[in-house]
Amino acid sequence: MLLKKFYTTLIYCSIIFLPALTGAKEITISSPKITMVLDYGDHASITSLVVNGQKVIGGPEGIFTSVNIGGVVYSSLHLSGTPTLVKQGNVFKLTGINYGPAKENWIFTVTGKTINWTIERNSAKAIKADESAAPIFNFDNINAWEGAYQGYGGLAWFYLFNEKLCTYGVHTRSTNFWNSKTNNGLNITVNSSGKNVAMKYSRTNDDKLAYSITVSGKEMLPKGDTGTNRRRFIRGHTDVWAPFTISAGISKQSITLTYFDFKQKYGRGDFKGIDGDKVGAVLNTIARIGVIDSLHFGGNSWHTPYGPICLHEQYIAQMGLAINDPSYLKGYESTLNYYRDHAIKPDGRVYPRWAYTNEDAMPGKFNKEGFYEAQWGILMDSNPDFVTNVAELYDMTGNKAWVKTHQLSCEKALDWILKRDENHNGLVEMMTDSHTQKRSSDWIDIVWACYENAFVNANLYHALVKWADIEYQLGNSAKAKYYTAFAAKLKTSFNKSIKDGGFWDEEKGCYDYWIDKDKSVHGRNMVTPVNFMAIAYGICDNNTRKKIILDGIETQMVKENLFFWPLCMYPYAPGEAKQSQYPFPSYENGDLFLSWGSVAVKAYADYNPSLALKYVKNVLEQYSKDGLAFQRYAREKQDGQGDDILSGNSLSIVGLYQAIYGINPMYNRFYLEPHITPELAGTALNYNFRGKKLVINLDNDNYSVSDHKFKVTSGKSFGFNSTKNQLTYFNGNGAIASLDATSAQGLSISIKNWDAGKMEWQQSVTTPVAYVLHRLKPNTSYRFEVNGKIIKSVSSNLKGDLAINYVAKTARETMAVAREN
Repeated sequence: MLLKKFYTTLIYCSIIFLPALTGAKEITISSPKITMVLDYGDHASITSLVVNGQKVIGGPEGIFTSVNIGGVVYSSLHLSGTPTLVKQGNVFKLTGINYGPAKENWIFTVTGKTINWTIERNSAKAIKADESAAPIFNFDNINAWEGAYQGYGGLAWFYLFNEKLCTYGVHTRSTNFWNSKTNNGLNITVNSSGKNVAMKYSRTNDDKLAYSITVSGKEMLPKGDTGTNRRRFIRGHTDVWAPFTISAGISKQSITLTYFDFKQKYGRGDFKGIDGDKVGAVLNTIARIGVIDSLHFGGNSWHTPYGPICLHEQYIAQMGLAINDPSYLKGYESTLNYYRDHAIKPDGRVYPRWAYTNEDAMPGKFNKEGFYEAQWGILMDSNPDFVTNVAELYDMTGNKAWVKTHQLSCEKALDWILKRDENHNGLVEMMTDSHTQKRSSDWIDIVWACYENAFVNANLYHALVKWADIEYQLGNSAKAKYYTAFAAKLKTSFNKSIKDGGFWDEEKGCYDYWIDKDKSVHGRNMVTPVNFMAIAYGICDNNTRKKIILDGIETQMVKENLFFWPLCMYPYAPGEAKQSQYPFPSYENGDLFLSWGSVAVKAYADYNPSLALKYVKNVLEQYSKDGLAFQRYAREKQDGQGDDILSGNSLSIVGLYQAIYGINPMYNRFYLEPHITPELAGTALNYNFRGKKLVINLDNDNYSVSDHKFKVTSGKSFGFNSTKNQLTYFNGNGAIASLDATSAQGLSISIKNWDAGKMEWQQSVTTPVAYVLHRLKPNTSYRFEVNGKIIKSVSSNLKGDLAINYVAKTARETMAVAREN
């Protein structure tokens, strides 16, 4: 009878499984989208896993548990006895899984759309294990999934597992396997109270994907970790983790498997005038690969031989704007906490780098956590860039309690570098006085920029402006005023002619790179990051200069037919860079580094968005050719160079989101400032914003933001925020609300006009709305109009607020509040 019921169940599921081993017993466990077959004769394993019709695991060694002790592997594939299965309703309990020193029970519970697998392991004594998998999933093919998003926002990208036995290990409790071709996704989440969870992904010798989970009392360390090896990615073998101790007694962990629809979870909307699939692909892969592990976010891939993280990159938080995954933002919060606690020296100096090993470090200039001063020089941009990343992440999350924990450390980081303005002209000086000392001072690390460095000072200006605003919010007006005043002085000096000690070079039509202490000027070769930052960060607000710079760059781009902007348009003078960089073009003396794409797109977007879009499209086209899996592109052949893959290769697409589509999350609002071209009109983007799913519609001079209950439409830039029953509108880029509207059933407003004399909007609603207008002239009389008819006179209060309660007569009406003469 039991056998008949067993086969009836299999036939009902349209799957028939024949015993693979002598004495094998099988039972099928299913949720609506996930089906697995448990095999439990003289062994215990899951021999089949089907996700929404896609079979991803099939075979006797599909999923099982194991422990490696002294090179001997014990596993649930070879048991010392026969386990017992008991089924009660939706619960399947398999007991007596005994192998080696381990005794296990497996409990499967089907709840709604999920299958929960609890593994109880009992060890009679402590075990010194080389490895432990509880469990290991052996997917049929390395291409079963394109990648796996980690719980902290990173990515195991199997495209980069380009040889057998590549292995990547991370610390996370959750992973999202995905396949954009089948649209299938599988979330696996591990819950083990008080324990640490590590995961590793390996390409096997037979080209399968082996994914294993390890639960431990202490954090898993990379194998051979003596303070000098921190590798997460290895080649030629799979033992990425060091041996560890499994405590005696009972341990328990719960593994939950849940299906998700890839497009529904990660779909970005309806793109017009540009290939949206490629946009999503770049942001889903390249943009994430600089996330090495749960506390290590940077711009260099985990696939890179020595895995460096550059803390002197101001755009790591900014990438989260376009990645648009709450896990990335949360993960980067934790990372910046870790950097705050371990990468900032007591005097405020921010170590610029972290790496798998110490090979890139100055002798003795590193700490036990792996942060260090680079061998090329004291890279000063790490101090302002740390502050910028904290500030920009705060804008994305609005987490004021979190940013408060960074107030003292950011002040220390800024104050350390501000003290470098020894001649009090508003420009901070580097550690070296002359390029002849052959030491660098910023991201372009083998060019000998020194003393007054425009690159570092541009970064500093940006950080000061961002952080000064946060100081006001945190109640320290004295610090806010100090940073604001310093930024203003820096800007003034930066914009002076080189004849007067500034960086503007009238002859060359650009901002020069640096000035030696002897007043000699260097880097007069149109260094693009310097000039793009000057424009994008608001240092250069002279439209004539902007035109000279941007037109000059584009003229040379067209002449050379370059698909992307190089680090410099023309050669460095002899002696200004490492000798290996000559003759031009070579590496940092003229090659194409895509990491400066967002600042370049922002510089062009306001001036000529068509040009900005041109290079965004070029990068997407390059992605379709080679996946952007390179460090840079050579100037002459424009072919990919270097295996030091940079996630910054995605930054022009980040610029598309921020500067062209105009998506700018702010600490108290969602700010929209588009610069779209006619071909982009009709774009509708999906965007995650603090727990809400927004839809952003972009048309020619007509933009809207909606959370499906509230909607704002305007022909100009504006800010949007909503709570349960309240919609808030911010006029322009103002940080103070202009209009609050309370409505229980939702509301749509279209802004027609908003200036000092008249505020006019069209509402679409059928229930009462309570409006409060802000920032009006205090104690002033206004008239309230509906459809051009004066309804009544109203007055603002002492704070400039004005309240109106109105019950709509029709579904759509035009409202106005105008000052009375």
